[in-house]
Order: sequence, then C-alpha cells, then structure tokens
Amino acid sequence: MMNIIEKIIAAHSGKALVQPGDIVNIEIDARSARDFGGPNVVKHIEDLGLSIDDPSKTFFTFDTNPTGSDQKYAASQQVLRLFARKRGIKVFDIDNGIGTHTFIREGLVWPGSTAVTTDSHANILGAIGAFGQGMGDKDIAAAFHQGKVWFKVPQSAKITFTGEFSPNVTAKDVVLNLLNRFGANSLLGYSVEFYGEAIEKLTLDQRITIASMGTEMGVIILLFPPNDDIMKYCEERTGRKLEKISADTDAVYDKEFTINAADFIPMVSRPGKPHDTVDINLEKRVKIDSAFVGSCTNGRMEDMRTVARILKNRKVAPGVVFKIVPTTDVIWKQCLDEGLIEIFKNAGALVSNAGCAGCAAGQVGQNGPGEVTISSGNRNFPGKQGKGLVYLASPASVTASAVAGYITTEDDIPDTPAIFETPETLDLKKAVKVGKAQEDRPTEVSGRVWMVEKDNIDTDMIFHNRYLQVTELEKMGQYIFDNLEGYEDFAKKAKPGDIVVTRKNFGSGSSRQQAVDGFLALGIHAILAESFGAIYERNAINAALPILTYKSLEDIKIADGDTLNINFVTGDVVNETRNLSTKVDPFSEVQLEIYRNGGLF
Repeated sequence: MMNIIEKIIAAHSGKALVQPGDIVNIEIDARSARDFGGPNVVKHIEDLGLSIDDPSKTFFTFDTNPTGSDQKYAASQQVLRLFARKRGIKVFDIDNGIGTHTFIREGLVWPGSTAVTTDSHANILGAIGAFGQGMGDKDIAAAFHQGKVWFKVPQSAKITFTGEFSPNVTAKDVVLNLLNRFGANSLLGYSVEFYGEAIEKLTLDQRITIASMGTEMGVIILLFPPNDDIMKYCEERTGRKLEKISADTDAVYDKEFTINAADFIPMVSRPGKPHDTVDINLEKRVKIDSAFVGSCTNGRMEDMRTVARILKNRKVAPGVVFKIVPTTDVIWKQCLDEGLIEIFKNAGALVSNAGCAGCAAGQVGQNGPGEVTISSGNRNFPGKQGKGLVYLASPASVTASAVAGYITTEDDIPDTPAIFETPETLDLKKAVKVGKAQEDRPTEVSGRVWMVEKDNIDTDMIFHNRYLQVTELEKMGQYIFDNLEGYEDFAKKAKPGDIVVTRKNFGSGSSRQQAVDGFLALGIHAILAESFGAIYERNAINAALPILTYKSLEDIKIADGDTLNINFVTGDVVNETRNLSTKVDPFSEVQLEIYRNGGLF
C-alpha cells in the first residue's frame, strides 16, 4: 500500500512500512557538496573532527563556477580539492558540468536510490524514479559523516494525464503549465507522481526538464515511474541489473488529479516569479536584450539540437546577446562532434563551458540593470540572474526570440529582426547593518512583531546570491531582506528578540544556509509562517532557528509592532498587546531536540 517515495524511504530506513509524518533515518547512496556550500561542509567536518562514512559514495562537484574565474570560488574549489585528497573523495572538477546530471550519467544514482547535495535542484533525480534532495551544509556534513540523514515522510499526490501533448508543447511548457495550475505552494512539501500514456512516452531529457522545476513548485520531488527505456539506460550506466521501482496498486495518495494533456499550451513565466506563467502569445513582441539556453533544466542534448535546428542559416538579432551553456562536458563534446558548435558560432551565439551558468552569481547568463532576458532556466526571482528582468520559456521559444529580437515562438520568426533599444539604468543601493547572534535556548519567547505579508519569499529575497561567499555568521545579518521590496531596511531596524510573521512558502528557492543564519545573527526570536520551503525548513531546524507553522492567526489580530508570546512546546501564542490567544503547530520531537542542543551538531 505504499507509493514510490514511501517505498524508497522504507527500503533505505530498514522499515517494512512508512507513512506520511513518520520521521526516519535514511541511508544515502550518493552524498555530494558543490563548490557553493562545499567549504562550509568541510568546515563543519574539520571543526568537529568528523569522519567520512564511505568515501566511495561521497563527492564534490564544481558546477556553480566551472570556470574558476572568481577568486573566492577558485579558493573554495582548492579547499575542497585538498580535503578530497586527504579523505579519498572523488572530485568532479570544473571540466565536468552539473553534478546531478553527472550522478545519472555515471550511474551513481538509479531508480529507487537516494542522493543528497547542496543543490536545491537535486530533486531532478525524480526523472529516473530516484529520491534526490537539496540540503544545507549541516545536513550534508551529517550525511558525509553518518551516511544517513533524518527525513520526514511527505504526503503524496498523483497526477494522471489523459490525451496527448500538442506537437508545439515542449517539456518546459509542460512544467510551466503545471506551475500555472498549481502555483508555488499548493503542493508544498508533497511528493508528486506522474502517470498516463503521455508521460510514459517522455524521454529522459524531457523528464529531467520537468523534474528539475519541482523546487519552483514547492514540492519535495516530482517522480516519474521509470519506463523500459529509462531502466535500460540506468542499467547501462550502473553496469548491473536493476529492479524497476513502482507504486503498489493500492498505494494511498493525499491528493489525486486528472489533467488533459491536450489543454497544455506554449507558455512563458513573467519576470519575478517562475509560477507567474501565461500563454506566450500574451508576451509576444516584448523586446529583449539577451537570451539564454542552459541550466540544469534545459541544457541537455535534445535542447542543444533544438537550438541548432532553429539557428541553422539564421543570425542572432543585432544587439541581442545569445548565451548557450550545455549541462555537462559530455554534451558539450557531443555538440562539437555533431557540428552544433559551428552552427551556434556562425549564428553569433556565445557558447560557454558546461555548468550551472546563470543560476550562479557571476557566471554566463547574468544580466545587467534594465536588461530584458528570455531564459530556459528554472528561476527568474528578482536579482537571481542579475539586475535585469528575466522571462522563462522553452529552448525553442528562447532561440526563436534571439533571432527575432523580441519574445516569439518558433513558428512566428520574422524575416527582419526588431530594432534594439537601450535599457534604462537602475539604482539598487541598499541600507544594511551588522546584527548580533542569539545565544540562549528558551522554549517560550516574547518579541515585537514584523508582519511580512507576502507569499513565496525566496532565499534570494532573504539573502541574495551576491553575498554567498560570506561564511562568518556575525556578518550575515546585515544582508537579510535587502532584496525584498519594501523591507530593504529590515536589518537596520530589526532588534534582537523580534519575531517575523509571514505567509506561505517562506524560504523557497536555493539551499543557502545564510538565509537562515542571517536571522540568527540579528537575534530574531522566531519566524511564524503558514508554510516553509522544504529545504529552508530543514536548514532552520538544523540551525536551531525557531520556526513554526500556523493555519490562521486571524483570531489574534496581529499588527506590526504588537508583542507576541510563543511557546514552542505547546504551540500557544498570545498577542500580549491585544490580550488574544491562539494555537500554532508546536515543535516536533526532532525539532525540539535539535533546538535544545543548539543545532544539529
């Protein structure tokens, strides 16, 4: 009576049966840290004198800055190389590409296996029916040391597709349509399984594209039951016979949906929110300055061939910069062997070495103030890929737009490209302040309220990626919310003991620990939200930052500046300013234990 996620977790925790809400220790088949986050993992291990459970299952991947062109990243990469040599850990260096794709290609993961990395898109492994999770540096250090991590069995949803996708609907369009329907938090924390004939026909590359944006939907993972082609591929990569993972016929799902695949259309995400998706025809003729194809979502070989087909015998529009980044070096070389690189260059495109590209600060795919970009990436949060505006679309639509000079589709490329217009310049200076870390461990606190009434506040809004090299906790607080509109001066005005009250899906996005630790540096007593991003929730619990979820706070009429009293153990909340009380979800046993311990370690 178990579904796929439950079967994987049960098999890796020594349980005959698990169900939603169970907290278990899961054996991890592949444990990895990237050049982003990796140095903090090493710091935890060395500071605490921890051993490595199994070096053969432990890896470093240098994919966020594959050029090593940033001095801080280059230093971080060398720290990891030296550590790897001492501990016998394999490094997939700057000549390799994106780690999650490498895991699949190298047979380090397979249907039914488990993996954790510091990559928030590790759930891409759902494409082959594997469990992948992005986690913060404390979790990854624990996985390196113990070979296991604690995990809460999630609720599951089942989506069954009827009919067929239209020929002009790509895999990227499929996931943009799903974001349009489900948004960023209606399936928050769920494991989602896909079924139907249209799903069965999807290739590995197409499955990877869809699975990679599970993070933007707020889900734990988007899981594809592996078909015969996927099983054959994984058996070739692992070099052994594998057992196909599937849900029991009587598997239980908390939610079930049936969707007509024929209803899906080509779409685009408007700047600022991946889930703000619309019919691409509504955004046609929007002038662009740049285009980008790449990222873990759309830098596969099928994507490269699509780009080449549209670019052949065409030129990129004057004044438009078109950047192309394959996901792995193997794909880059295949592009070279098939003559695609020549097509790209003849068209006037820039081709970079394999890696994460625009999702990592300073890499190919970033844009400048006022720049309008159409991208095949997975995120377009404000500031994520630079100071400009980013639309998300399929590689076909991105390439067609690069040729047209404005947003369009492959079937509507003009004979004459649009005329370039100069973008405006933006002033993005912020006020910041250094705060102080809290030190005590009370289970009941009182503090002044900050009402942040927004859904889907992502980690780039909380702690922007331009500060990722900050590793000293006492320096992190000054950057909290400086990329959140209306709260840029939060760090300057916040006081130790304050309490933040917000709404749904707080902390969505990247797996950056600083977005948690910055609040600790400011001395924030607690954060209350309707729901938290899955990775952020883990990071906060592991760092002993008090976070609690609520269903409603209407009956205590909270306003900015009110004083709240919160009991973490009972869930009692009192608005002392108005003498009104209510209940929120108290700490779980695991959260309370970690909190009283002062953190995971």
